[in-house]
Amino acid sequence: MSTTIAALGEQALLEGYRLAGARVYAAETDDEVRRAWAALPKNTGMVLLTPRAASALGAAVSNPLSPLTAVLPL
Repeated sequence: MSTTIAALGEQALLEGYRLAGARVYAAETDDEVRRAWAALPKNTGMVLLTPRAASALGAAVSNPLSPLTAVLPL
């Protein structure tokens, strides 16, 4: 099984990552971010987060069972 790279957050900030092969999960509100995070495929190995998405997830990204994350610069 191959590993998926995801990008999660505001769609306007993530469209370029789709061109690079990331699966984009658009989420405009905190609730949408949390729902998208919970629904990520099991084979997700890396998630690029917008600053707003990272803030909405809080400590959830620190769970050792969660995928590796990186927060995009402003």
